[in-house]
Amino acid sequence: MKIVLLDTLTFGATDLSGFNALGEVEAYATTAPEEVLKRITNAEVVVTNKVVITEVHMQSTPSLKLICVAATGTNNVDLNAAKQRNILVKNVAGYSTDSVIQHTFSMLFYLIGHSKYYDEVVKDGTYSRSPIFTDVSKPFFEVKGKKWGIIGLGEIGRGVAKIASAFGAELCYYSTSGANKNAEYESLTLEELLKTCDIISIHAPLNEKTQNLLDYEQLLLCKDGALVLNLGRGGIINEEAVARIVDEKKISFGLDVLTKEPMSINHPFFYVKNKENLYVTPHIAWTSVEAREKLIAQTIENIKSLKE
Repeated sequence: MKIVLLDTLTFGATDLSGFNALGEVEAYATTAPEEVLKRITNAEVVVTNKVVITEVHMQSTPSLKLICVAATGTNNVDLNAAKQRNILVKNVAGYSTDSVIQHTFSMLFYLIGHSKYYDEVVKDGTYSRSPIFTDVSKPFFEVKGKKWGIIGLGEIGRGVAKIASAFGAELCYYSTSGANKNAEYESLTLEELLKTCDIISIHAPLNEKTQNLLDYEQLLLCKDGALVLNLGRGGIINEEAVARIVDEKKISFGLDVLTKEPMSINHPFFYVKNKENLYVTPHIAWTSVEAREKLIAQTIENIKSLKE
């Protein structure tokens, strides 16, 4: 069996040797769109994280039996074309739930605790010259008693809610599909959630209902001092609106996902003045060591199932 891995660089230092027991393996750190066709020629199995697999690729690779998406989302594969050609497409669900939940709180505490400021004030010697033993110039608030609104109450959203509840937060949610009913937490309209919550975290997929869900008009509804976190998908929040409003209103944003990744060199975030209220990480919430190990292990199992 010929197995082609198209973008192994996205897995970091994760051990990929398990693929070798399954067949002849060709592994590429990255694959540009124009390189895909040549590299998957004669492959029976293709493993991709973000490399796009189109109908043209499938037409030109009659040996192809299985496309393994080493991720949860399968929007980088033409699913209709695969179905028409009896090519299996298998993803990996749930592998990064704990990692994303943890990163949600990492972003939260970095922002509300003014971690960047306090780290720098010690390392640049300012604290050593202080006339008092402490520094209270950047007040932070406690999560206890604050209203936390979750947009997208799926598995990750429920995990965040459970931990936020342990901190003493008051939980509510907005269902982006309209179908999610959870008796444990209060269901609100999007407008109500934005107007009343101190902390808002997004854990929803990107679709026609969530595209630009939070644009400038919606973000204006947020309370002064509110904190908004997006760990769902880029495109749910309008980034130009974020860049504008973070300089106009006292709102903090933590974003792990962007509409275009990697971030463009002329992105509006580079021109934000109130940079201390904007924290952006490069789509790393899913990348804990344990999550990537689970991802590879399940991908290997998906390939094994082809032989059964």
